[in-house]
Amino acid sequence: MTDDTGRGGERKNGSADSPTPEETALSARLGSLEQRLSARRDTRTAQADQPGNEGGDGAARASAMARGFRLSSELVAGVAVGAVIGWGIDQLLSTSPWGLIVFFMLGFAAGVLNVVRSAGVVPDKKPR
Repeated sequence: MTDDTGRGGERKNGSADSPTPEETALSARLGSLEQRLSARRDTRTAQADQPGNEGGDGAARASAMARGFRLSSELVAGVAVGAVIGWGIDQLLSTSPWGLIVFFMLGFAAGVLNVVRSAGVVPDKKPR
């Protein structure tokens, strides 16, 4: 469908004719869509404002960025603590670099285990 209107709603030939049936039908559909969208928005706003309407657990509602930072910091903390403990044992016992290597690996394993637990991948062992 080609549009033969110029600026200001006037036709190119200079006449300001009434809208075509297609334009009228389009305007009616757009108005109907706007009414349905506003009704849907009002319904969602009303449902969200009701107290006690929290669906799911707290971790599911947390933003993805905050959850990612929390999980990555748990992994990094486990590795860092393991490395510091290993370095300390190496300094005390003069076993360099074996204490650092062993405790670095143990810290990594502990960090991964903490991340898996925090992410909720491992089910609880406690019976409900």
